[in-house]
Amino acid sequence: MKLINIGFGNLVAAERIVSIISPESAPIKRMIQDTRERGGLIDASFGRSTRSVIVTDSGNLILSSLTPEILAQRAQEINKEEAENGKY
Repeated sequence: MKLINIGFGNLVAAERIVSIISPESAPIKRMIQDTRERGGLIDASFGRSTRSVIVTDSGNLILSSLTPEILAQRAQEINKEEAENGKY
């Protein structure tokens, strides 16, 4: 299992991530609020501004203070390592 550092020492299983999105649009803000109300929101931003929302295959949302670009770069590094090791 490969883990992605999402900031402040928090890690997420790479294979559980469905998408990494920006929290700026109104539909995403509604999705965050709905998930918060049903108890599926994980706030890993430690009080900092939320710059990305990680959607998992279990329907949970994880808030991170890192940008989607940084998180995507970290995920691509993991994919590259796996490809080099013959996992793909």
